[in-house]
Amino acid sequence: MSPKNKKKLNILRGKLDKLDDKLINIIKLRTNLVKEVVKLKEFKNEIVDKNRISIILKKIKKKSISKNIDTKITNRIWKNMIWSYINYERKIFKKK
Repeated sequence: MSPKNKKKLNILRGKLDKLDDKLINIIKLRTNLVKEVVKLKEFKNEIVDKNRISIILKKIKKKSISKNIDTKITNRIWKNMIWSYINYERKIFKKK
């Protein structure tokens, strides 16, 4: 890699690092909301809502298309996030 491209690469990586910091803060906010949601659920079988998951993924697909983002990327990210939070909810669920 040329020195010029190496410099450009380092600049882009710095921007990615800053964006990752913002994403971590957003994930923290989302986690706090999930904690509040799980408190409202009375039974463990209420954790997975397949209808809601389907609605979320359809919305994300539409938004991705409108913003010209590869839908395979956003679909995979959201599915992973949804199932990660489902596992988190199961872990912290304290009721019946």
